[in-house]
Amino acid sequence: MILHLETPRLNLRPFQESDLEAFLAYRNDPDVARYQSWDIPYLPEKGSQFIDLMKMSDPTSQGEWYQVAVELKPTGELIGDVAFCTMLHDEKQALMGYSLARPYWHHGYAFEAVGCLLQYLFDERGLHRVVAECDMENVASWKLLEKLGFRREAHLVENIFFKGTYGSEYHYALLRREWQKRP
Repeated sequence: MILHLETPRLNLRPFQESDLEAFLAYRNDPDVARYQSWDIPYLPEKGSQFIDLMKMSDPTSQGEWYQVAVELKPTGELIGDVAFCTMLHDEKQALMGYSLARPYWHHGYAFEAVGCLLQYLFDERGLHRVVAECDMENVASWKLLEKLGFRREAHLVENIFFKGTYGSEYHYALLRREWQKRP
């Protein structure tokens, strides 16, 4: 199954080889990578392997991350990605995440892309619950989640050893009925 979604300004589509240069640019930006699981430098070979893996991935697979490219409609430029992983123990729950190239921060693109992904997960896939985790210091991320209607369920203090230090995380969740009731 191939996943194609769109918003007024964005296409959410499978990754392709031509995305490599833009993908590497934001993956190697220290400000983008700061709260993400990858380390920099993020090498071209790793980027190519990632794109190849995503081209073979199935959005309906449980327990595997599925990432889609976020493309700016007017230019066709890759500006980031959104991702989800349906949980192994419950096919009606998923963990989600997102990354956006720094030049596209503060323009509403993350809100638009994540909202589109949530609409797909709740309305088309019929998920019951979507969860997200973010570093407590990543204010833009947790504000985005709250703006989308997510509820903060936990504040875990120094729970994760991440990039050489212990960090604290917020855990958020959103139920389908909460998504459907939002204004």
